[in-house]
Amino acid sequence: MRSNRTQRLDSEYRRAVSEIIAGPLKNKEAGLKGIVSVTEADVAPDLKTAKIYISILAPGEEEKQASFAIIRENAGFIRRELAKIMTMRTVPALTFLEDGSMEYGSHIDALLAELGKGGDKK
Repeated sequence: MRSNRTQRLDSEYRRAVSEIIAGPLKNKEAGLKGIVSVTEADVAPDLKTAKIYISILAPGEEEKQASFAIIRENAGFIRRELAKIMTMRTVPALTFLEDGSMEYGSHIDALLAELGKGGDKK
């Protein structure tokens, strides 16, 4: 079970990384397209590493993959910006992972809508 401190840090890192991606990174990288959501942050107990789960909603798969690549390439930039925001001695090394939960939810919504339309016919 995760401690309260670790859960609080996870939440703070998720919020801060989201702000950095939406602000400084989006201003720096014109190729960053789509709606980027930080769905989860998992900071290691020793605070040396953090897994950041990213979900990107973009018009096409190519834009989505390009945006995810931009985020991964700018992990050092995001870490430096994070060091400016967080008041901790060390900032963990960031690993960005793709989270497909938004797409999965959208797919389920579409399936349920189709079932709803099919149920109206008699």
